[in-house]
Amino acid sequence: MEFGIVQFTSDRGLPPQVLAPLIEQAGFASYYVPEHGHIPTRRDAAHPGTGTSELPDDRYMRTLDPWTTLAAAAAVTERIRLATAVALPVQSDPITLAKTIATLDHLSQGRVTLGVGFGWNLDELADHKVPPKRRRTMLREYLEAMRALWTQEEAEYDGEFVQFGPSWAWPKSTQDHIPVLVGAAGNEKNFKWIARSADGWITTPGEADIEGSVGLLKQIWSDAGREGDPQIVVLDFKPVPEKLEKWRELGVTTVLYGLPDDTVERASGYLAKLAGKLGLAPATV
Repeated sequence: MEFGIVQFTSDRGLPPQVLAPLIEQAGFASYYVPEHGHIPTRRDAAHPGTGTSELPDDRYMRTLDPWTTLAAAAAVTERIRLATAVALPVQSDPITLAKTIATLDHLSQGRVTLGVGFGWNLDELADHKVPPKRRRTMLREYLEAMRALWTQEEAEYDGEFVQFGPSWAWPKSTQDHIPVLVGAAGNEKNFKWIARSADGWITTPGEADIEGSVGLLKQIWSDAGREGDPQIVVLDFKPVPEKLEKWRELGVTTVLYGLPDDTVERASGYLAKLAGKLGLAPATV
């Protein structure tokens, strides 16, 4: 089981070229960032945490572009995985996004993990002309089409939302298979989608029954004929040894923690303290 850091990026927080090396040096294995292109001021969609249109944090409207952020982090790190929690692919052009992600994987020497979401903010999706009742199908097609562009000599795709004829596109992904994880509630509907179209699950912040959800996911995964085990990334708030050991036994692959990112001093101090509690060894130069 590995440990990573998720930064709720904003134009007021530490930039990735400053924070990412601190994360790597402290001994953490991964760096995750979110995506929101814009937040409509007039909204009807309820936030999963508040249950209303009210946002719990103004950083939702201030997030940095994830791919530029991770590219900046890639340039100043060598080991940590570079990931999203979560990106919203259906808000971009799939051919252009495939190129961006493949380029990031190439420049980082194969360190990309793609965490995706279906999109809770239907008002945001509407501005991208995403039909709310078809967003799961749309995401599946985007991922399939991008995978074709990442791996095939002559890629093509013919779906409901994505169509292109035989095409050349380089760079291909450096990894044979860029992992795709889905950030969503731990329920049967989402797990069936993951078992069909992804490589694992990222929990939501309010996930209560990790043990039960992991058991359900593994059963659905096996019933779908998938080999091995899904990757499981859990968002945690406080490291408790007994809890972490239970998660390790369950097969959780990564545990993520947020951090203060207003100053280098606070971020460095927090990372050192957290790394100590988790028994991480600082990276050697």
